[in-house]
Amino acid sequence: MKNSFILRIGRSALVTAMAGGVALAAVTPAASATSTATEQRMTIGPSGYGNLRLGMSATKARATGKIVRKSIGAPRTCTTWDLKEKRYGGDRAGVFISKRHGLAVIVAPGQTRTPQGIGRGSSNARLQAAYPRLKRSPLGLTTSVPGNRQASYVFNVTKNGVIAVILVMNKQDCLR
Repeated sequence: MKNSFILRIGRSALVTAMAGGVALAAVTPAASATSTATEQRMTIGPSGYGNLRLGMSATKARATGKIVRKSIGAPRTCTTWDLKEKRYGGDRAGVFISKRHGLAVIVAPGQTRTPQGIGRGSSNARLQAAYPRLKRSPLGLTTSVPGNRQASYVFNVTKNGVIAVILVMNKQDCLR
């Protein structure tokens, strides 16, 4: 399932973004109601999430105390992690760190929003207004990150709006 996006709608929506056969994250919209106060205050972008910064080494990222190692079937070029505040079950991860390029991918937890106010639950109209240059990709809707030409946002959406926000370094070897 290289570079595919899977969407199953049932009693609750379950979305898994796939990259090179590796799941980025599974998101159940109802889970956002249990987000912590910390998540609600946090933003993702333009250069990271909290003290996790795109491009930082695994050693520096681990030293933040925000991530926990997770082994899944990821490319050998990268290691996979979860945020301590948001752990994924199964073969999914919320953080990818390239051995060559550093921290490359962060999946936004809970009600975390971009500086432009877009996060889980935002309407498609609001997403389009905030990011008018959205493009479709195998991972979802993508756009460059305002204030950081070296990164992109990936938004997973349904007809009801945004269900996941992912910050990705443009130059990385974890997702293809």
